[in-house]
Formats: sequence, structure tokens, C-alpha cells
Amino acid sequence: MIRLVHFSDIHLTSSLSDWAWRDWFCKRGTSWLNHRLFGRARRFALADDIVARLMDDVRARPIDQLIFSGDATALGFESEIGRAAELLRVGDLSIPGLAVPGNHDYCTRFAEASGAFERHFAAWQEGRRIGEHRYPFARQVGPIWLIGVNAATGNRWPWDAGGQVGAAQLERLAQLLAGLPGAVKILVVHYPVCLASGRREPRHHGLRDLDALVQIARAGGVSLWLHGHRHTPYHLPQAGAAKFPVICAGTATQQGIWSHGEYLIEGNALRAMRRVYDLESRCFRTAEEFSLTLK
Repeated sequence: MIRLVHFSDIHLTSSLSDWAWRDWFCKRGTSWLNHRLFGRARRFALADDIVARLMDDVRARPIDQLIFSGDATALGFESEIGRAAELLRVGDLSIPGLAVPGNHDYCTRFAEASGAFERHFAAWQEGRRIGEHRYPFARQVGPIWLIGVNAATGNRWPWDAGGQVGAAQLERLAQLLAGLPGAVKILVVHYPVCLASGRREPRHHGLRDLDALVQIARAGGVSLWLHGHRHTPYHLPQAGAAKFPVICAGTATQQGIWSHGEYLIEGNALRAMRRVYDLESRCFRTAEEFSLTLK
């Protein structure tokens, strides 16, 4: 039996001392206004402490792998990424992890080009690859393969939270999946196949080449799609054209809906527990359980 812990969207914040003049004249400036003036900062005020409590919970419960599906940051600053990696103890060999970036981690084109996420989370991005390309990558955990895909892009417009895998990475993913032995392949990406209702994400908030990624995932034998992006957790036994189950981890640190998932996998059976943060006791407790059959 394999035990996985899946969490997402922790959104750690940075101080104004990290800002350069150009940050006020790009998407980062409007993101800061949203963060400070429209309540996001208040909702994530305890994020650092909750991440620390999450890691305490992980250390107290034997696991085989941590899975982080992106959005370590609020504004994509390297200081935020570094703080997240520190709190998550990236590099601690006793806590193995896998991580992919989210759209907030690539808040601007500068953030994407800097490679900050990849530098700080390098220990959680080791695995089998096609050539020297960072993405996609695959890591084996017992009989299971975890495949990390990067769909985050540094977008120009303030309203654009969409992402794209891109043709080159999609081609490498098809090659990578074809070469992985074993029955259970789990895809980890920031963006969902669909919403909890089954509807697609709006284009400005979703994956622009979703259909191509789903097609390659199906052809490559993917059994489960793990993601974040949406802050309320949900799961679907079958997600539209994907034909396989999906699980949204939600946000681990947003006030009132803070939670993460713990998955026990044996064969093609998955038993999940949603562990919710309790503010009074400052620890996590199991609030929901469900089961899925992996395709």
C-alpha cells in the first residue's frame, strides 16, 4: 500500500522590500491590489503557520510521497518561493516530495524566466526525463508513477490566469508516458480538467491546450489527475472526456477551507481522506473520506 499526501495553493506572501519599480507596471502590481484591497491577504494571513503545522502532521503520519500541485506564492517573488521551500523542508531526504509550479509562481514573465521555482524546488523535481528538459518528469513510488507537468505561463494581462503546456512539452510527455512500465500513472499539474460541476474552466482561468493534454494522458494510460488552482476541494470519479478520476486538493492555507488530501493506494483502489485544519487545536483532523477506482 502506498500513502500519498497531496496539497496545493499555499500562497505565501512577500514584503514590499522585494519590489522593483517595474513590478508596479505589470501584472504583479494589479495582483498586489487584489491581494491587499480585496481580502486575499486576510484570508491567507496564517499561511506560514499552517504550512508548518502541515509538515508536523506529515512527520507524525508515515507517508511515501508528498505531492504539491503549485501556487507556492502570492506574487511569484523568489523570496516567497524560497520561504515556501524552507517551510516545506524541500531537500530533507526523510520527506520525499514532488512539485510543479502554478500560475502565481509564474506571476510575470520575469518570474517564469528567472527559474526561481525550479531552483528552490529542484529536490522535488528529480526523476526520469526526456533529454535535458525539466518538464515533464516522472518519479516512481513503489508500483506507482507520478508524472509532473508544467502548465504555468507568465501572462501579460491582469485578468489572465490561464496556462498552457505547449506542443514541445506535450510531445515529450507522450514519449515519457510510453516508456513508463506499470499500471498506475498519476498526472500532477496545476490546472483542472474541469470544475466540480463538470463544466470547463473559462479560457482566461483554465488550460488553453486542455484537450491535447487529456488526449495524451488517456493514450498514455494515466489513471488519475491531481491538481490545485481551485481553492475548494472536490473529486470526480470521471472527468468528462478524460474518462479517469480527478482530485482537486483545494487550498491548504486559506482561512475556513484549509485542507489537504491523504491517499492510500493499493492496486487500482484509492481510499482518500480530506484532512482539515482546526484553528483551535492548531492541527489537522480527518473531515471526509471517499474512495475511487483508478482506471
